[in-house]
Amino acid sequence: MYHAVAAEPNDATRALSVAPRAFAEQMAAIADRGLTPIGTAELAAAWRSGRPLPRRPVLITFDDGYEGVHRHALPVLAEHGFPATLFVSTGWLRGPYDTGRALDTMLGWDQVRELAASGVEIGGHSHTHPQLDQLPEDRLRFELIHCKEIVADQLGAAPVSFAYPYGYSDRRVRRAVRETGYAQALAVGNGLARRAQGPYALRRVTVRRGTGPDEFARLIEGRAIARTFVRDRALTKGYAVLRGTRRLRGWWSRAGA
Repeated sequence: MYHAVAAEPNDATRALSVAPRAFAEQMAAIADRGLTPIGTAELAAAWRSGRPLPRRPVLITFDDGYEGVHRHALPVLAEHGFPATLFVSTGWLRGPYDTGRALDTMLGWDQVRELAASGVEIGGHSHTHPQLDQLPEDRLRFELIHCKEIVADQLGAAPVSFAYPYGYSDRRVRRAVRETGYAQALAVGNGLARRAQGPYALRRVTVRRGTGPDEFARLIEGRAIARTFVRDRALTKGYAVLRGTRRLRGWWSRAGA
């Protein structure tokens, strides 16, 4: 799971960005180790049908829609012939639906279309990038449906894959994603994606600016992932409890109103 690919990211995106040179080295590592990148839809379709996956499959995904995915990542992906999936927050992209709340320089729709034409699967990532599990039902549905409609309008095809903003979801959110028409969805979880997780809770591992060559090699080989992300998992569990409390308070407040 990537976010920004940028030489000089701003403070808001720095930790979750990677330098262009590092990204190129990481894609070379995937090629050198004989892994086979596939798209999110391809993975889910194979697991649904029982068809075998290619040798040593790996997903390369980007969240949000930062401009560096087109400027820096696309040429490297094209050099290796690698497919990838880009999950866009439609209200963050430059163009007619821009809410002005993006964290850094974002893609424009012409660039998104070029990415799609180059074999990058375009998935949904909500409209305004909220914590979906904190939203009331009407707002949750708006985020999912509006994102899907905008992508369909701009690209001529509706997205079939979704990624939860911040990786947060619960049973209600996953049901809404399915009912909106997305065929599969990715979380974070910082673990390997496995068929038993189901098509709406597939895990990914985070690649950061501080991810060095040795750590990246361990990630793509599936080694020591739990140890690598032990702090992240502890923070995630603690924050899940906090978010659950906030959600209940919100429901009680609305019920009281």
